[in-house]
Amino acid sequence: MTMPPHPTDATDEAALVEERSEAAADGSAMAAAAITGRSPAQAAWARLKRDKVSLIALTVAVLFILAAVGAPLLSALGGWGPITPDNSAINPDTGNYPIGSFGGISAKHLLGVEPGTGYDLFARIVYGMRTSLMVGFVSAVLSTVVGVVVGLAAGYFGGWIDALLSRIMDVVLAFPQLLFIIALTPVIQNSLQTDTHGGTNENLRLLVLIVNISAFAWAYTARLVRGQVLSLREREFVDAARIMGAGWQHILFRQLLPNIWAPILISFALAVPANITTEAALSYLGVGVVPPAPDLGSLLSDSAQWFLQDPTYLFIPGVLLLILVLALNLLGDGVRDALDPRANRS
Repeated sequence: MTMPPHPTDATDEAALVEERSEAAADGSAMAAAAITGRSPAQAAWARLKRDKVSLIALTVAVLFILAAVGAPLLSALGGWGPITPDNSAINPDTGNYPIGSFGGISAKHLLGVEPGTGYDLFARIVYGMRTSLMVGFVSAVLSTVVGVVVGLAAGYFGGWIDALLSRIMDVVLAFPQLLFIIALTPVIQNSLQTDTHGGTNENLRLLVLIVNISAFAWAYTARLVRGQVLSLREREFVDAARIMGAGWQHILFRQLLPNIWAPILISFALAVPANITTEAALSYLGVGVVPPAPDLGSLLSDSAQWFLQDPTYLFIPGVLLLILVLALNLLGDGVRDALDPRANRS
């Protein structure tokens, strides 16, 4: 004989079903929030944080940037300016070589001193990083802005505008950039205003250097942006904007540009270390920043003549420049992978 269900058992079963329904609803809500709660930038940042190499590169790059920004403070804490000689740290009887081992490294001079001048190497390096990073970032910003504007115009308008701008890009890309800058920079600097000592003002030299680097770097970004715009200008959202009466300014800067910010950011991230390397090469060749103004490239150039007697003078700025450029390049690769997770990673 079958017994009827006990009232307490029925109540417990109903409560259990209700609890499971509430848990499933809460889980669905949390899953929906996790899916819809992150912007593309937040998703890219989450992917970047999972890349240990990129995080290390980001940390190193931030440390270099902080040292460059705080160069006056770090130099003051060390007690020496970038062009303040310490004659007691060099020996005139031995050709003004640093006194002590490893280029005169001591508690007073953490990275030693320059042979011949007695300048504190730590102060000159932090100021040199400031110069290199400023030239690299500012020239990358200028070339990116010009490249984006030219690429948007060429890709959207097409016709003779695209043909003209594309030919200009081809001409700029065909130039041997480094050789042309080497030839052009001294001519411009010599034709501009000079300081009271008959030389070119150092700020003016930096401005000429930034403009010359930017004048050849924008074409890469322009070619990239043009290709992206060509693939987007016939999409449905652009047609909808045209039908609604939107002007070309709205379509370019409110419809197309937000959809291509990722490759632009990648191009910018990779342009910074390339421009820093170019600036260092130009200073090494004597057409960029020249001594006694501090710069990593000019430090390497000056250290070449002292290599046999004081290899530390060449080794320290050379390794720091290598670490800086390598960190920025690895960070650029990490940004590329984070913004484009579908790309094949080697």
